[in-house]
Amino acid sequence: VQLQASGGGLVQAGGSLRLSCAASGRTFSSYRMGWFRQAPGKEREFVSAVWWSDGRTYYADSVKGRFTISRDNAKNTVYLQMNSLKPEDTAVYYCAARLSGSVVVGNGYDYWGQGTQVTVSS
Repeated sequence: VQLQASGGGLVQAGGSLRLSCAASGRTFSSYRMGWFRQAPGKEREFVSAVWWSDGRTYYADSVKGRFTISRDNAKNTVYLQMNSLKPEDTAVYYCAARLSGSVVVGNGYDYWGQGTQVTVSS
């Protein structure tokens, strides 16, 4: 099983990036896919999640209205469209998958990707 995160980079404040998380190795149709981030010296925090089965979404308050999570069943890929980026969004972003339980809790996710760096300059 592999989750491959990509799409990070350096962007100016107010800019946009789209992260991708390509899933392989099993069927993820029953899974909940989450995005987390971790900034230097800070704890990992929940960003957003999508239920693969029905597309239901959930967002942290800090990104609501700026970020959009989606999934492409045919490509087995989850996306995180990030608009109006702020310097405080700078972090390593990770995608993860879990079969059940609270999507905002990092512990309990079954699979994690390797992370992709997002840097937002002011």
